[in-house]
Amino acid sequence: MIQAFRIGHLKLFRFPRSRIISTMTTPYEDWSKEDLITRLRLLESQNRPRSPASSSKLPARPQSPPRNLPKREFHFGSYARRKIALKFCYSGWEYNGLAFQSAPTPLPTVESVLFDALAKARLIDPSAGPEGCEWEKCGRTDRGVSAAGQVVSLWVRSALGDRGARAEVEEDRRPEAESEKTRKLSSVEEEGPLEDGFGSLDIDDSDDELPRPASPQGLRPELDYVSILNRVLPDTIRVIAWSPVAPTFSARFACKYRHYKYFFSSDHLDLSKMQDAASRLLGEHDFRNLCKLDPGKQITIFTRKILHAEIVPVENGSPGMYVLNLIGTAFLYHQVRHIMAILFLVGRGHEQPWVVNSLLNVSEGLEQPREGESIEIVGSKPEYQMADALPLMLWDCGYSNEDVNWRTDGNEPGSDSTHMEDGRGIYHLLYSIHARSEVYSALNLHFLKAAAAYFPAPWAPTPDGTLGARVGGGISVEIPLGGGSSRKLTQYVPLLSRKRLDPVEVANERWRNGKGFRREQRKAAGAGYGDDDEGDE
Repeated sequence: MIQAFRIGHLKLFRFPRSRIISTMTTPYEDWSKEDLITRLRLLESQNRPRSPASSSKLPARPQSPPRNLPKREFHFGSYARRKIALKFCYSGWEYNGLAFQSAPTPLPTVESVLFDALAKARLIDPSAGPEGCEWEKCGRTDRGVSAAGQVVSLWVRSALGDRGARAEVEEDRRPEAESEKTRKLSSVEEEGPLEDGFGSLDIDDSDDELPRPASPQGLRPELDYVSILNRVLPDTIRVIAWSPVAPTFSARFACKYRHYKYFFSSDHLDLSKMQDAASRLLGEHDFRNLCKLDPGKQITIFTRKILHAEIVPVENGSPGMYVLNLIGTAFLYHQVRHIMAILFLVGRGHEQPWVVNSLLNVSEGLEQPREGESIEIVGSKPEYQMADALPLMLWDCGYSNEDVNWRTDGNEPGSDSTHMEDGRGIYHLLYSIHARSEVYSALNLHFLKAAAAYFPAPWAPTPDGTLGARVGGGISVEIPLGGGSSRKLTQYVPLLSRKRLDPVEVANERWRNGKGFRREQRKAAGAGYGDDDEGDE
């Protein structure tokens, strides 16, 4: 007999075992309506897949098929913009120089990688190109040259809105007054953290639209540009600071000075003579004989001012490692590497320190000889090879405090809300790279010691008292070029006795009538961005 009972609002049935077995042979025509319903429910429960959840729970609702929603396009015009300056460092040997290139290059350029990172983080509109964000760099570095304090200025997306960004710049220009934005930030910090404006940004190419910044101005920090960019940049490029700047700010023309460092080993070099020669660079001079002449740039003025030139030991560096600190208001193309090549010749004893005065004396009366010295007029550049690029670094670009106010996150410098975690991450990464390079240096030193047990040092004095290299059964003249590279000559020709290049005026005119004329005819096809930039190194 079937027994019925209730649990809550459900009516359940209990069948005798004999009845359940008999249903396998008994025709369903004899069943009542209630028995048939009960049987169907039992069969459905047996065929339904079991879930890990308790059997007492009701079955889950079936999920609706996913909707193919159209991806919303990101409209940069819907967001506020502001002009900022970015300070960053990079390993030059990993890139094909700093500047954008119109033609394909064997390695990427630093600017192209940084531009792509800004576009991926949706801080700039990639379709507008560098011109659309008014991209401007402080100084150009060529392939192999590194930088620890390179600067670019550009317009980027802002979380503050146009009025808030302008107000922040005005506050930065009045350091004696307390920032109203800082007071507002302090007043709302007690209520909990604010949105940083980064929103739901997915740096993995997500197409979801970002939330628009809140309307109240000054009540939130700016976008954390340093952290945002370092998440998408490779380890060989690190953004270390940013600054609000005025809309008229120029990373290139607002720069007060540029500080270059050139690292070298002091082995077999007379450092006192090198320092004597470097000191003769101080002041304003014509450096046409100490740079690479490029008629394509059509430069006619080669006067530059050197503020500081000193050779000192590398701080916390390996014994025997020195660095030339060269600071100037601006530099010509490859100027530092040409200067270092002359200093190597002086340090090795091939030239006297006053050869620098002769190279700067491009016309009568520009340079005055010191007592006991004689200088020549050198109207055009002698042929010589510039120093290697690897040891060269753009260390710093100097700006007025009224123009820049460097910070590491979206808040005021020195505030309690500074993201120390991000700072530790950048420092730890660079520290790890440095520690690993010291291991490589130790390994290479021991390789050298192992070879020294079987092979003598290749250097030997030459008849004129300078240092040369053993080649076969004789001695060749070795010219150091920095970075462990050198050039071997069978005979050394004094610098001022070598063949001279054409004067600048002749080279410029020949280019205008030849390649320059053909370039003008192809001008409609366009030129690479930054190709006409004077550039530093």
